[in-house]
Amino acid sequence: MSKWILLMLVLGIGAGMGMPEAFSGFLDAASSYMLLILLFSVGVDIGANRGVFAQIRQLGLRILVIPLGVILGSLAGGALGAVLLQADVTEGLAIVSGLGWYSLSGILMTEAGNPMGGAISFLSNVFREVLTFLTVPFLAKKHPYAAIAPAGATAMDTTLPLLSHYTDGETAVLAFVSGVCCTLAMPMLVPLFCS
Repeated sequence: MSKWILLMLVLGIGAGMGMPEAFSGFLDAASSYMLLILLFSVGVDIGANRGVFAQIRQLGLRILVIPLGVILGSLAGGALGAVLLQADVTEGLAIVSGLGWYSLSGILMTEAGNPMGGAISFLSNVFREVLTFLTVPFLAKKHPYAAIAPAGATAMDTTLPLLSHYTDGETAVLAFVSGVCCTLAMPMLVPLFCS
């Protein structure tokens, strides 16, 4: 499956390079509707598995361990990356604080007066999502909970169908919760490290 994902991505990039601009608006709308259909399908799949919700209730606050690990791991990676690249650690933390939400994190950094950091944040988070599509099929085989981590905030939307496909219903619910927590944390983290 990951070969198909990579192939479709490459074909999409090629098609996008030669596509008339008028067609891109249609694609934006079509992809939004397709994502909604995928999310509805995942929701039906999760809702049909009654045992999942009992397991989630048993976990209680422990359900927050995964999103907390995703956030702290992302921040640690950003700090380490900044040190290795001899860059400003605070800027590195701001860049990775996007947690995969590329459409907003770059804008927040740019509005905070760092357009270069905003561009890097955008690209970093786009690459994070692409890496999620490429790594989840392999991670999910042996470590399904670890497959949630690369998705970050996208675990609640664009990468949720992929996570649902390669894991089970319980992991899909945990992924959704993790994505929601990352999505809620991101607008607080980016400005915190940008100031």
